[in-house]
Amino acid sequence: MTHSITLLKSSFTKQGGAEKYARLLANAFHKQGCQVRVLTTEPLQGDFPFEVVSFSTKSKTSVSKLWDFEGFCDGYLKSHPTDIVFGLDRNRTQTHLRAGSGVHRSFLEHRKKFEPKWKYFRHMINPLHTSLLHIEKTGFEHPDLKVLFTNSHLVKNEILSHYAVEESKIAVVHNGVEWHKWQEDFDASLESPRPSCYEFLFLGNNFERKGLRPLLMGLRNLSRKVFHLNVVGYDKHQKRFENLVQKLKLSGNVTFCGAKNDVRPYLQKADCLVIPSYYDPFANVTVEALAMGLFVVSSKTNGGCEVLTEKSGCIIEDLGDEAAMKNALEIALNHPKTPENAKKIRTSVQSLDFSIQLGTYLEKCLST
Repeated sequence: MTHSITLLKSSFTKQGGAEKYARLLANAFHKQGCQVRVLTTEPLQGDFPFEVVSFSTKSKTSVSKLWDFEGFCDGYLKSHPTDIVFGLDRNRTQTHLRAGSGVHRSFLEHRKKFEPKWKYFRHMINPLHTSLLHIEKTGFEHPDLKVLFTNSHLVKNEILSHYAVEESKIAVVHNGVEWHKWQEDFDASLESPRPSCYEFLFLGNNFERKGLRPLLMGLRNLSRKVFHLNVVGYDKHQKRFENLVQKLKLSGNVTFCGAKNDVRPYLQKADCLVIPSYYDPFANVTVEALAMGLFVVSSKTNGGCEVLTEKSGCIIEDLGDEAAMKNALEIALNHPKTPENAKKIRTSVQSLDFSIQLGTYLEKCLST
């Protein structure tokens, strides 16, 4: 039986992690013999072996764009129904949904940990956030929804906490990584000379939300002072963090590298990736770092921490506790990137190769 499937993804051709996942899924369904269509708002770039329908919106605000895409999808699907409607964004109606961005209600709660209280109350009356909360609740609780995919048990538990969703509908599929494609880069990292000191790496934009502040506070307390941290990413308030580095007397230990299109050279050089984010449903860089053989230190509010083992990483239980951060970093210092350690860590995520993860999605979708 040939299945027809429509994927909903407002941003489809950009180079982000969510967009890449959407393209991989669309290609996987196409190769399985399904009739695939993608609904998007982006101008088309490149040729695809399946149908892509682009809706051009003239709206300027985020909330207007959100509702424009919702209205476009709703109208198009009424006149062009398919067996499966796979939501990869924020939509109210679909038969299958991947909540890759997590739970927006939980995200707003976590923001209170690093933002002033008045901002939380402002968010709760902001039309964008109220719209996202409405769409989220409607989409999760919609009677037509057959399977709700989450990329971590963290997100699954948040959904069950906030919404009336049958647990049997939720399927946890951790984020995948192009494990085999990383082999060459991994081998090159082992052949290159190692840095003279232990190398920490921080990757991410929006330094406050990603937890750079508690990381820096933890670094200042380390018993060993021979280490270095590369901060890769963009933040319009970077100067604040540069001043904090100076105040903590870490200027000789920290380098702000700016945003980079290709972060692989930094992953190759590092011993440890630190992901102290206040909320990440599943940070893709978690499995990318593991595939490069890095030890990973993660907050427990990054769903990616669920794939860590005692040999591949450790978890920061409380970002507000400087001692907890210091202890996690001390553990990392005892796990330098040696060929032996790196190979064991890389092997720990072999089962998360994209080909395996995509097969799980296909099997679950085509059997329900």
